[in-house]
Amino acid sequence: MVRIRRGGYLFLTWKGDHPPRHVHVFRDRVLLLRWDLDRWRPLRGSGIPPLQILRILIELRREGRL
Repeated sequence: MVRIRRGGYLFLTWKGDHPPRHVHVFRDRVLLLRWDLDRWRPLRGSGIPPLQILRILIELRREGRL
């Protein structure tokens, strides 16, 4: 499991989780978003993420953490 805290959010991924490869984004223990890391879009039912989350996701990808 990869667990990253940034900007008041918690980003979690599990190595053996179901496809597609994705990250779960939480704030205050509430799931806000599941983001598809391969297609670079929200998973079905997750809605459009706030700009702050998108910026953090981009940073984490550039750092090689996701």
